[in-house]
Amino acid sequence: MDPTAASKPGTEDLLASAHVVSLPLATRFRGITTREAVVFDGPLRATEFSPFVEYNDTEAAAWLRAAIDFGWVEQTAVLRDSIRVNATVPAVATADVESVLARFPGCRTAKVKVAEASQSRADDVARVAEVRRVLGPEGRIRVDANGGWNVDEAEHAIRELAPFDLEYVEQPCASVDELVELRARIGWMGVPIAADESVRKADDPLAVARAGAADVLVVKAQPLGGVGRALEILAASGLPVVVSSALDTSVGLSMGARLAAAVPDLDFDCGLGTAALLAADLTDDPLLPVDGAIPVRDVVLSPALLERHAASPERTAWWHERITRTHALL
Repeated sequence: MDPTAASKPGTEDLLASAHVVSLPLATRFRGITTREAVVFDGPLRATEFSPFVEYNDTEAAAWLRAAIDFGWVEQTAVLRDSIRVNATVPAVATADVESVLARFPGCRTAKVKVAEASQSRADDVARVAEVRRVLGPEGRIRVDANGGWNVDEAEHAIRELAPFDLEYVEQPCASVDELVELRARIGWMGVPIAADESVRKADDPLAVARAGAADVLVVKAQPLGGVGRALEILAASGLPVVVSSALDTSVGLSMGARLAAAVPDLDFDCGLGTAALLAADLTDDPLLPVDGAIPVRDVVLSPALLERHAASPERTAWWHERITRTHALL
């Protein structure tokens, strides 16, 4: 649901409750080694605004709407109290795979990043092969290309990766039309396609479902404008869903967990274990995977950790200006 005019905080209220932080990562991810975010002391619960710095204000506005919705508005009832999560393996060297997976105790599923611009297909194959070795034959492997391949590249890559028994390939190509063509080409392989960016970065998040471009939707609460809005999109799509995160702090992960807990049918492990990729967090009880799952609960902010990881005055001013601009777009 969207915040009502009565419950929606003004810019001054948001800035008064905002904490701008910079958290170190345990391993390089998406080309960054620190994660900047804003967390708010909402009247109902702590909430988060953390669009990546390169996103424009129009795209970032949905993330702010989600933050306000989660912190200022009562949420829908949940159907489960814990969420099974996947491990996330960045585009690391093969020798580092086992140590990355060790940060996700009990996880039976791994999402492996592929199609990194600085790496080759052979690097991807070697990384996936090592994940299969570590997880064993019972483990589940999904790969995520973040739209990094064209149709021909994707077809060839999936042919080479298919022998490792892929659960699905996430966003192999950037556009919906490319996904449609690729899905037709690889149908005989029995490897499903999941859409992420084609949902959360699209003007019409349902276009991918209407076009028959994907078998699975990957959804994230922040980019879609909040838990209620994401649930509406899922219901309209009619497709199976994976709830994921965007390298959130535990505060943002609590929003994702609330979304996953409200999905009627949750057949896939979710990408909500990424607190394990952070070298620091903002709570004394972070949402780290335990026995392959995280709990569904609100997060209590630690004043000491907020102070320890506070962003510089320059970065704090940058985020305050961003909040002001994006709030004006709501």
